[in-house]
Amino acid sequence: MNIKDIIEQKLAEVILNVYQLKDIQLEIQENKTEFEGDFTIVTFPLVKQLKKNPENIGVELGQALTEQTELLQSFNVVKGFLNVKVKNQFFVDQFKTVSEQFSSIEKKNETVMVEYSSPNTNKPLHLGHVRNNLLGFSVAQILKEAGYDVIKSQIINDRGIHICKSMLAWEKFGKGETPETDDVKGDKFVGNYYVKFDQEYKKEIAQLIERGVSEDQAKKDAPLMKEAQQMLLDWENGDEKVRKLWNEMNSWVYKGFGETYKRLGVDFDQVQYESNTYILGKDLIQEGLDKGVLFQKEDGSVWCDLTDEGLDQKLLLRSDGTSVYMTQDLGTAVERFKENNLQKLIYTVGNEQDYHFQVLFKVLKKLGYEWADQLFHLSYGMVELPNGKMKSREGTVVDADELMQDMFDIAKSKSEELGKLENFTEEEKNTNYESVGIGALKYFMLKVDPKKKMLFNPEESIDFNGNTGPFIQYTFARIQSLLTKANFEIKATESIELSQSEKELIMQLANYKLVVARAAESLSPALVANYLYDLVKSYNSFYQNNPILIQEDANIKQYRLNLSDVTGKTIQKSLHLLGIQTVNRM
Repeated sequence: MNIKDIIEQKLAEVILNVYQLKDIQLEIQENKTEFEGDFTIVTFPLVKQLKKNPENIGVELGQALTEQTELLQSFNVVKGFLNVKVKNQFFVDQFKTVSEQFSSIEKKNETVMVEYSSPNTNKPLHLGHVRNNLLGFSVAQILKEAGYDVIKSQIINDRGIHICKSMLAWEKFGKGETPETDDVKGDKFVGNYYVKFDQEYKKEIAQLIERGVSEDQAKKDAPLMKEAQQMLLDWENGDEKVRKLWNEMNSWVYKGFGETYKRLGVDFDQVQYESNTYILGKDLIQEGLDKGVLFQKEDGSVWCDLTDEGLDQKLLLRSDGTSVYMTQDLGTAVERFKENNLQKLIYTVGNEQDYHFQVLFKVLKKLGYEWADQLFHLSYGMVELPNGKMKSREGTVVDADELMQDMFDIAKSKSEELGKLENFTEEEKNTNYESVGIGALKYFMLKVDPKKKMLFNPEESIDFNGNTGPFIQYTFARIQSLLTKANFEIKATESIELSQSEKELIMQLANYKLVVARAAESLSPALVANYLYDLVKSYNSFYQNNPILIQEDANIKQYRLNLSDVTGKTIQKSLHLLGIQTVNRM
């Protein structure tokens, strides 16, 4: 229990004793004003009930807290705000608790699956995938720290018309080239043919329009599109030649994805493939027809009527028998709950798919799956760079690999400019550039609330001052340098009279578990990121205002080193939740 919780508990007891009022919760804030005190208690909610002046209520509560508890050293009241100064010993005791907070995690005995990434095998990962992966991976880390058993998963979108477009373009224009012959990363190699298909398809549409065909009809009649649709049917019918090409091209992509994931620092416990789960989805649709939950139109297509749910009718199976994304997602969800003892399944997918997930959850509920109530869409806003949005079909996508390399290069340039890595070996320098560059990318992405659309500015993210990853990593490195210079060993100390900045730092450290719990509940790494920034600011204030290495009193010096050590561990642990590495020297 942190000091704020103790005040809350004691305050409730005092309100009951003095005013005979139960279940009254007054707001308690860390005091940021010029008035003396560690916390401010807002008394105004009592004014209406007691019909008393807020100033008088503040004085009465301050006196009662002083007389009835061992909590307060002093108090003052300003315009109904009760400022309380807590006795030094409470902060000393709090730090003892904080020092042990990483020793164990209280298990929840609940399993949560977090799905993220889930790319298509027709193109490389892009900027949108970067936010998706970082968000999903961080949420998984936070849930683990909060005591949940977590399964990190992805579903590979390895089939469908978009995959056939790349395959057909390679078959027609590839001349037998491979990623090895062209020395191109596999996912980029295949992505180039997806772009090639779109270029050639547009030429065919233009030619048909010149002959007087309407644009809508031209899009349907273009030979390339008809061939791609036939290839999809051949794939679903198990055509040997099509399946062989599909396997080969997907293998190129998976190898490329693996390299990107490794550099991005994300991984998965389970991987599913839509080429397997779409069949399960088709079985579910037949089951839904048999139950009368779904209906079939004259052309043979299958639909779900959700008009009674405030939505519309949703296509689940095309008239030619091929499945849509919804079909696959139905099958995937059922398999996941069948194979794992899940209490919750979180889909990390952009807000452009909000409607899709509303429909998915309602269709599963209609099909009789009670666990549909445990499905959650972690919807997030799109990412843009200063120069605008991305369109992958046109080949103007912001490539994930190129973005990570840009971050490395910017980190290198800024570090050299600041002269921060003199006397480092080349290997040490490269490790720093990588940690700082990728760390800056991750922190900048994750400090923004997931629901918000965001503008990612690579240059702005690598700043050694302000609310950035490098600023936080640098503070960690400074702590390690301090501990090394002091030949630090953890040793017990006697209590000391704490300064205000020491108290503030202890309060920040004590908030760690509460922040993790809130971040797990709201599925928002932004809470951890912004907590980290506040913690680092508190440490820097403490460091500037309290001599450590030159402190003559050995007990005070040791206490401040212990405090620095725990701060370093808390920074490292919090960065780990964001998937960010630390370096001991910067």
